[in-house]
Formats: sequence, C-alpha cells, structure tokens
Amino acid sequence: MKIAILGDGGWGTTLGILLSKKGYKVVIWGPFPKYLKVLDKKRENEKYLPKIKIPKEIEFEDNIKKATRGAKVIIVAIPSKFFRKVVKKLKNQIKKDQILVSVAKGIEKKTHKRMSEILEEELGKAKIGVLSGPNIAREIALGMPAVSLVASKNKKVAQFLQDVFFAKNFRVYLSNDILGVEIGGAFKNIIAIACGIADGLGFKDNTKAAICVRGLVEMERLVKKLGGKRKTVYGIAGLGDLIVTSFSPLSRNRTLGEKIGQGKSLKEAINEIARGKGSVIRGVVEGVETIQAIYQISKKLKIDMPITKAVWQILFQKKSPKEILEKLMQRPKKAE
Repeated sequence: MKIAILGDGGWGTTLGILLSKKGYKVVIWGPFPKYLKVLDKKRENEKYLPKIKIPKEIEFEDNIKKATRGAKVIIVAIPSKFFRKVVKKLKNQIKKDQILVSVAKGIEKKTHKRMSEILEEELGKAKIGVLSGPNIAREIALGMPAVSLVASKNKKVAQFLQDVFFAKNFRVYLSNDILGVEIGGAFKNIIAIACGIADGLGFKDNTKAAICVRGLVEMERLVKKLGGKRKTVYGIAGLGDLIVTSFSPLSRNRTLGEKIGQGKSLKEAINEIARGKGSVIRGVVEGVETIQAIYQISKKLKIDMPITKAVWQILFQKKSPKEILEKLMQRPKKAE
C-alpha cells in the first residue's frame, strides 16, 4: 500500500521511517526540490532529524501530483502557517478512496480554522483523520516507546488509520472527538511557551507544574466552549501532549519560551530555532501562530484564559515576563 507524506520536516520524516519499516511504500514530498535530492542521496534529514538513517525504500518526489497519485493515505505534515497553501495543490486530485491525515498541531491565524476544517473547506467531502499525541519526533524515530491517538468523524476511517500507524513501539488509540484532539494539540504549545519562559527566568519544577495544571484548566474551558469532550482534555492528545511539550528539551515551543525568558526578542528566538544548524529542535514554532488565533477566540467567546493572555502580552506587547508573572500570582477576586 502506498502512503504519501507531504512535508519533509522532522515529523514527516519520522512517520515515513515508521511506516516504511512496517512495509508500506512511502513517498515523501517537500517544497524544495534541491533539498529532496539531498535527502535522497544522503539518506539523512540533516536539518530536522540529524543522525537518523532514512531507509533506502523511501522515495522522494518534488511533484505533489505524482507523490499522491495512487496513495491510499495522504499524510499532511505541514506547519499550520503553510497548511492551506499546500492543501490547495490537491484540489481536484483526491479520489474517493483516499484518506487524508493531518498531523499538524496548530490553528490558522486569520480564520481560526483547525487543520481538518481546512482540509474539508479546500477539498470537499473527503475522508479525514487526525494523528496527535505526546510525540517527540526524534524519540519515535529512534524506536523509543510512545503512544498517539487517531481521531475521525468516520469510525471506519479511524480504525483503518489505527492499523496503519500501530507499530511495535508506537501504540495508537482511537477517538471520535476530532475537535477536542486538534484544539488540545494546538493549545498545549501555548502552555509549553509559558513553561519555557519560566525556564528562561531560572524557575524550577514547582513553577512549571503550576503553569501546566492551570494551563490544563484553560484547555478544558476552551475545548468545552467549542464543543469538544472533557475526556479528550485529560487524555493522550490533551494532558499527555501538554506534559511532553512543556518539559522536553526537544520541544521547539518550550525552547522559544526559554529564549524569551532569557531576554531575547520574539524575532530573535524564532530565527534561532528556524536556522539552528545541526540542532535537533530546528523548525517552525507552531505556538506563535496558534496563540494569536486562540487569544482572539478567547476574547470573542469571553473565556477566562489568564495564562494565554499573559503569553500573548509577552510575545506581542513586549511585556516583561517577570511583571506578568507577578500579576498571575496575585490573589483572584473570587475563589477558584
């Protein structure tokens, strides 16, 4: 069975390795033909997944139509910022039997759309699923045990994808709460940035635990208001993902927050992570786009999300992290 992966970053490459080892025919598409040739020749993604060998069976294709033609599953591993632009390339190309899987964890800044909503909007009535969970790409590429979750409105699609992704050291669970799964996967990046800021300021585990537990409250408020399930918030795609992204040294969102806590500007932090030659955390920081969307959603729906607001003020109003923390520590007007 052929599986096409759109996106040659760390996560796309990792999933390619996992699925190729299961015996699937994997084709990876990327936006830069020259880099695809490098990947094909060196069999190593030096930019995003250094020192991990890419199986010789994986093919690289710079023509998106060729890459997806005949693929039973099309995995879209594109950052939310560029997600719609790439998906538009698939218009009038998707067949009824093909399944689209989003593995991006973000919210579109301008429209506040989730990635599955963009797939539906651009491609019509397609079979759609989402893969999300506490998944640090490098650890999975190295074969370390991990769990994830597949969500779809279509039970048969979810079950099929569970079989596709389930591997020796990669246990996959099922959900029909696609909204809750996507919101959880996107929102946890905000809390990870907050935890990174705490790291940058020199604070320790008590502070980060407080941020995580109160961040989980905000996630629950948001998911509940939008129509998702509480169970999802306290599961793999919610709490599980929030923990690993907030504490892992391999987390780009946590690392961005740490740089800001150390006094660097948002632009400096983004550029350092985007261009970090040889770094295992190089790439796009999804939380920067996501927080702009979620902060606006919280204002529109009048959801009390103080940590979200605090991170937004630090990133986009250049507020002092220490001053913002002092405000967060003030006694609330009403008991919580």
